[in-house]
Amino acid sequence: MDKVTNTLLITCAIVVGLCAWKIVNMLWVKPKKLEKFLKDQGLNGNKYKFWFGDMKELAMVSKQSKSMHIDIDDGNSILLHIGAFNLQAKQKYGRCFITWMGWNPRVTIMEPVLIKEVLTKLNDFQKTKSNPFLKFIATGLVTYEGDQWVKHRRLINPAFHVEKLKNMVPAFRLSCSEVLGKWEKLVSLNGSCELDVWPHLQALTSDIISRTAFGSSYEEGIRIFELIREQSKLVMESLWSLYIPGSWFLPTKKNIMMKAIDKEVNLSIRRIIDNRLKAEKVEGSNYEDLLGIMLESNMKEVEQHQNKTHGMTINEVIEECKLFYFAGQETTASLLVWTMILLSRHQEWQSRAREEVFNVLGDRDIDADKLNHLKVVNMIFYEVLRLYPPVVGLARKVEKDITHGRFSLPSGINVGLSIMHLHYDEELWGSDAKSFNPDRFSEGISKATKNQVIYFPFGSGPRICIGQNFALLEAKITLVMILQRFSFEFSPSYVHAPNLILTLQPRHGAHLILHKLQ
Repeated sequence: MDKVTNTLLITCAIVVGLCAWKIVNMLWVKPKKLEKFLKDQGLNGNKYKFWFGDMKELAMVSKQSKSMHIDIDDGNSILLHIGAFNLQAKQKYGRCFITWMGWNPRVTIMEPVLIKEVLTKLNDFQKTKSNPFLKFIATGLVTYEGDQWVKHRRLINPAFHVEKLKNMVPAFRLSCSEVLGKWEKLVSLNGSCELDVWPHLQALTSDIISRTAFGSSYEEGIRIFELIREQSKLVMESLWSLYIPGSWFLPTKKNIMMKAIDKEVNLSIRRIIDNRLKAEKVEGSNYEDLLGIMLESNMKEVEQHQNKTHGMTINEVIEECKLFYFAGQETTASLLVWTMILLSRHQEWQSRAREEVFNVLGDRDIDADKLNHLKVVNMIFYEVLRLYPPVVGLARKVEKDITHGRFSLPSGINVGLSIMHLHYDEELWGSDAKSFNPDRFSEGISKATKNQVIYFPFGSGPRICIGQNFALLEAKITLVMILQRFSFEFSPSYVHAPNLILTLQPRHGAHLILHKLQ
């Protein structure tokens, strides 16, 4: 009996010792080895601090920056407000530096040549999955790798073909007409009115994605949009906190809420898909919306190979639909609101854009082919995306030991690309980098960037956003219709406060004064 007891005690002691060593190795030994390995190559950064790394400092700097007053004409204050921590690190350590997300080092890269490699070498630099809370917002194509990504990209790509997008123009116009009709009623009494356009633009892009993705109206999908907005806030809070492996399994109030929201969104989208599949059996497949095109593409793939594994499962279709909802609504709403804000500040550009719209299109219904001739409008959008990109940074993970430029990066290292800091960099863009100047894009993006990878609001390389053309067409039609009917300027109650909730949004809304054009 004593021998058995002793054996159990020794076994328990060994297990406890191994667990303790594993924890010590994860939280101290391994991070310190990586720190030395990276610093020996000239990659500098803050010293590793036990457990939390830079997370406490990051939260403190972020809190301080959000309390500061922001001048819309002061690019420095805007950059400090959104990315103060990385800005300080860049000023202290140079264009490539180390920061610590807990016990995991992140190498942030701001050198164009190295950035190009990160965005084009898909097998070496893959999407980071370090925080499982992100799965509640964006999975599917945006997170897949390898053969699974290739398959989904191939199956979804037909939905975003230029000819398919042209067929969606009437849906874009209808959604815009309904929202702008409400604005006209508000303005009609006095010829002008004050309005927070931000929730209206969110409703507009929600309606558009409902019509074009699912053939349903905004009212049918309103609950899904409300849930996804709430989920975005909860996920953002989690991303700003130190993630402890396995913590998302804990029955905390936030975890329970996120899982409940995810379940309700999945059930809602499944009902839409089930109803569509039932209708197709009766009526046949003749849908021109994104879901219909995707289901048709999926069916053809399965029939061609006589194997269901060559297509997407219903759960995978649901995830792609969630991505449509989130990316299709949030990013375009963000682009539109910052465009209206900047054109309120820069009235000369608003006038130039309106003049071009009337010269090319008049006040008639929109001709999709003529939209390509709106050079000034394109320049404005490019500049807005430079100064206020919907997504301010990208993250990748090194999948194997590699040589990256002059650096050797071990497997598992996270790599960060700070879009916003690159877009504001005076060495790359000139002395007016922090100013609104659409003329910089007068000869196109390649000329403005000198063919460097320093501008990628929709990503770059093979994984460039599949919905880029959809978002720009939607934004262009919306802005054209606004310019045809209204002029707009800041309300005295407008407060400039960019705020990051997964996408860049105005914290206090966008209070503008709308004037009906005579």
